[in-house]
Amino acid sequence: MTNFSEVPWIKAHIELYQRDPEKAHMWDSSAVGGPGILPTLLLTTRGRKTGAPRPLPLIYGELEGNFVVIASKGGMPEHPLWYHNLEATPDCELRVGARQVKALARFAEGSERARLWRRMALIYPPYDAYQERAGKRLIPVVVLEPVS
Repeated sequence: MTNFSEVPWIKAHIELYQRDPEKAHMWDSSAVGGPGILPTLLLTTRGRKTGAPRPLPLIYGELEGNFVVIASKGGMPEHPLWYHNLEATPDCELRVGARQVKALARFAEGSERARLWRRMALIYPPYDAYQERAGKRLIPVVVLEPVS
């Protein structure tokens, strides 16, 4: 499995989020072939084997006080590592701009998944092509619910 946090542009985005979270929040994806400015959060999971913190910037949508992310991995045939970390330990931390949030992850299914997928594909249209590329793998939609 690929550790995406070591990909140079992702590593740079993580570092930007840690240094200047407001600038990292509304991220200009055009430098890496994206459609332009996208809302991103910094999700920190715990490694399921090591317990070490694993930060990763992700495109997100906000709905009814929750944050929604897509475990697309660009349409690759397997789920991303961060998704497996959340399966093992759904407790996570978010940075949404300068705001720090503790959250609990759950995985949307059925009609909720379909509704959230459509909403996220409006924010980032390549998700639909990623699902085609993923073949039989149904790309997970993850709901990050803030906890006090």
